[in-house]
Amino acid sequence: MQNKLDAFARLLEIMDTLREQCPWDRKQTLESLRNLTIEETYELADAILDNNLNDIKEEIGDLLLHLVFYAKIADEKGAFHIGDAINAVCDKLIQRHPHIYGDVVVSDEEDVKKNWEQLKLREGKKSVLSGVPRSLPAMIKAYRMQDKTKQVGFEWENSEQVWEKVEEEIGEFREAMQLNLSQEKREEEFGDVLFSLINYARFQNIDPETALERVNIKFKKRFEYIEAHAPRNLRDMSLAEMDALWNEAKAVL
Repeated sequence: MQNKLDAFARLLEIMDTLREQCPWDRKQTLESLRNLTIEETYELADAILDNNLNDIKEEIGDLLLHLVFYAKIADEKGAFHIGDAINAVCDKLIQRHPHIYGDVVVSDEEDVKKNWEQLKLREGKKSVLSGVPRSLPAMIKAYRMQDKTKQVGFEWENSEQVWEKVEEEIGEFREAMQLNLSQEKREEEFGDVLFSLINYARFQNIDPETALERVNIKFKKRFEYIEAHAPRNLRDMSLAEMDALWNEAKAVL
């Protein structure tokens, strides 16, 4: 434990030094760091998908630096310091785990999640959806909203009902296309299809964001195989020729 505390103290000391002496670090603001933090978060997400523990370690460090940086700026403004942020999350964890730090009894993780949402409402949250960030990618946001509303009982009874909804939404989308409805209406119906598919994935314990990203990675590798093995410029090749290379890629990738 002491080694971990010493490492964190070292980071805080380095942050203080950089903020005082480095022109770039002195210039940074909460706003200027935001996009960099988003980038670092995605780099961590990539490392997790690659199951590269060394990269995960590095990206955790990069993100931790950003969090310490935000706290340092807030401290300079007299708002709070890193200790305040850490104590706040510790207090929240204790309060939201009454089955550990109190006398509440739970039977499984679903009970824990339901208690969590109920406690958030008691703390003054106006909606179970208030904790879903606006800036989340749409697919992750849909999944999170569905999972959160489930905790208060807004949920289908079984996956068969969800799949029926998927088929219903696909039918409505096809009808909108056949009737040549407005672009806005077609987008709405397509969105309904995606939302219902995400819901079905959730019922099957499939993370749709991870599933789609794995397909993206697979597609990228196979298309790059086509590019690497193409006998001439792709624009001069027929679709049949590219399909043949695609099938080769499928056999090896």
